[in-house]
Amino acid sequence: MTSEPKVAVVILNWNGIKHLRQFLPSVLTSSWPNLEIIVGDNASTDGSVEFIKQNYPTIWIIQNDDNYGFTGGYNRVLTQVKADYYILLNSDVEVYPGWIAPVIDLMESDPLIAVAAPKIKSFIEKDYYEHAGAAGGFIDVFGYPFCRGRMFYEIEKDDSQYEQSGEVFWASGAAMFIKKHCWDEANGFDDRFFAHMEEIDLCWRLKNKGYKVMYCAASEVFHLGGGTLNSENPFKTYLNFRNNLLLLKNNLSFWLALFIIPVRIWMDLMAIFRFLGEGKRRDAWAVSRAHQNFVWNLFKSRKDRKSESPKEGNEISIKGDHTLRGMYKGSIVWDFFIKKKKHFTELNKEAFL
Repeated sequence: MTSEPKVAVVILNWNGIKHLRQFLPSVLTSSWPNLEIIVGDNASTDGSVEFIKQNYPTIWIIQNDDNYGFTGGYNRVLTQVKADYYILLNSDVEVYPGWIAPVIDLMESDPLIAVAAPKIKSFIEKDYYEHAGAAGGFIDVFGYPFCRGRMFYEIEKDDSQYEQSGEVFWASGAAMFIKKHCWDEANGFDDRFFAHMEEIDLCWRLKNKGYKVMYCAASEVFHLGGGTLNSENPFKTYLNFRNNLLLLKNNLSFWLALFIIPVRIWMDLMAIFRFLGEGKRRDAWAVSRAHQNFVWNLFKSRKDRKSESPKEGNEISIKGDHTLRGMYKGSIVWDFFIKKKKHFTELNKEAFL
């Protein structure tokens, strides 16, 4: 009997047979000794399930009865999975045999580490970081996420500039390692997100509980990206803007949210004008719909995830709190678009909590 913790690699699939054909073989080479590989399927209609059954009979398939998105899909699938660690892995990620051990070793070193992610690079241009995660995720005070190696649309080449593992604000859902008991303690993803930024919300809620989120430079994976919703999809635009506001509402104390959310909505208006100027009217309308949905539902369900909000008398302060390690006290929008700082290394290190 092995003494290593049990690890479950769980791939959520929805009509992704193309990616399963291409990337599953690499996942099966993973060398962790106490490992189970699972595909959770969101009611695919493209023959994905039949393909796995015929070609990979050792893979456990858990079938959902509908497409519940990234959040609802994983929430339902993981209730049936027994392991010490879950690895949530996108279906369009290539891995190498030893990719698991460095991350698990890092997480085993500290009981406060709840979540971690490897270095995420581009499958197409393997010398470059990939948009969804890169070398660890951060966030500014207005809720704009960015990464070491990726700020907005600017992607850096990996020149070994981010080889130091350490604490970050969020880990990408493209290849997220999480302790099972921490997943349970946080009640998994917030179903309302459906997709996009749900992993940032989960990480923030765990940080509010005193846990750490880590980046492991000793492991790297290669992500194709854009497998379900490409960057030009207005629905993705809608989810990103709506979920960003929901992220702030979920995790900021009442008084901080009262200040930051209105400012953030005004900042989003710049995006609407930018989309209109580029002729992207559907994207501009998507941002407007995101605001409408958020405001409409603001007071609809006051008890949503109430138990996970910061407690009165123990409210988060932007001035400095361990739970906000990895937050940038400035505005990444201002630094990137106005001050033309395109790389993470150009940011003021003293501005990070």
